[in-house]
Amino acid sequence: MTQQTAHSATAAPATLPQWLQQQAHQRAGGVALRHKHLGVWQQRSWLQAAHEVQQVASALQDRGFTKGATLAVVSRPRPEALLVALAAQWLGGVAVLLNPLDAAAEQIALLRRLQPEAIFAEGLPELERLRVGQLTPALVLYADGRGVAGQQNQHPTASTWVDYAQLAAPRQGDAVSALPLQARAERTAFAFYRYGTSGGIEEQRITHAELLQEGQRLVQTEQLGADEEALAARAFAAGGQARYLLAPWLITGFRLNFPENLGTRDNDRRELGPTLVAGTRETYGRLYELVQSRLPLPGSAQRRLVDWALTAQPGLTRRWLGEWLVRRPLRDVLGFSRTRAPLLVGEPLPEPTRAFFAALGIQVRAWPDPAQWLNPAALPVAPHPPAPATTDWHHPGAQTA
Repeated sequence: MTQQTAHSATAAPATLPQWLQQQAHQRAGGVALRHKHLGVWQQRSWLQAAHEVQQVASALQDRGFTKGATLAVVSRPRPEALLVALAAQWLGGVAVLLNPLDAAAEQIALLRRLQPEAIFAEGLPELERLRVGQLTPALVLYADGRGVAGQQNQHPTASTWVDYAQLAAPRQGDAVSALPLQARAERTAFAFYRYGTSGGIEEQRITHAELLQEGQRLVQTEQLGADEEALAARAFAAGGQARYLLAPWLITGFRLNFPENLGTRDNDRRELGPTLVAGTRETYGRLYELVQSRLPLPGSAQRRLVDWALTAQPGLTRRWLGEWLVRRPLRDVLGFSRTRAPLLVGEPLPEPTRAFFAALGIQVRAWPDPAQWLNPAALPVAPHPPAPATTDWHHPGAQTA
């Protein structure tokens, strides 16, 4: 047993990679991640996930990624995006999570400003942004290699391009198992960026300690356990997702599921029946609009039945019949048939959306997104503003550890 493993056995995990190690030790064969690919759910056990993170971390280190370096992740939700972020954190690096659906021009400008040492891109569309922006980080990783060879030929040669699968491939010897864990509780785990109302770039850095503190609070309040099923249907491009989905996943050891793509996420949710949903205002709003668009026409007998069943304060008969005729089928359609922890991360729901889910028996509980803890409009726009607390949005010139 290495000194690092012995320490982990006696001390509570203080970083995300340490929690991954603990889950791999306690739930080695349990399912940690599932990803739907070509209609079939593919899975990784906790032991497989931990080993893959160490494999990738070792490969990153071999390619020059060091403590304090930045890995930008431009990807939709998929296991590789999460595991490569944990690998960067293993080495004491920072993962910057970017949404590939954001405007290309703004994202390219942001990447130029950040100049990350490494970039993980989901596939060809994301790699195209590097070419357009003439970005040449030292290392470029990609998950989907379709068409990448042609793209690389058009790109400046200053970068090393590597297929993620190549980094995750098993290696000979025991170098991986002995790889020192560089993550520390007080160091930044994730950094998030956005354009503020003034047009300037704002930054938010979250330490391992802060993530785990908020994750523990949610686990205790919502009484989450290892039997939960969660669906990661949105990019992890917000601090709330990191706090209220990724950290609880590592702390409790539940199963984190990824849809095949954005187009299949609703079908995948219905098939999965998640018990934990950590959605945003946009998530619940999109589902609300989806149901509204498919309801029977106003004035029809079927619509009158729906309206009758969804009344705010139904009597006993209406509650019983409405449950079996309308509310339960609608929960099944939305994929909320087994959901016991419907969480809202970030901005509050519009009243019609909140009332609709409440009428279905889904009491959405709000957890504040870190972006709400400080009004970014109140921050100074000066080039070198005073450094605020690490939980706040601030300008990148005032970075924290």
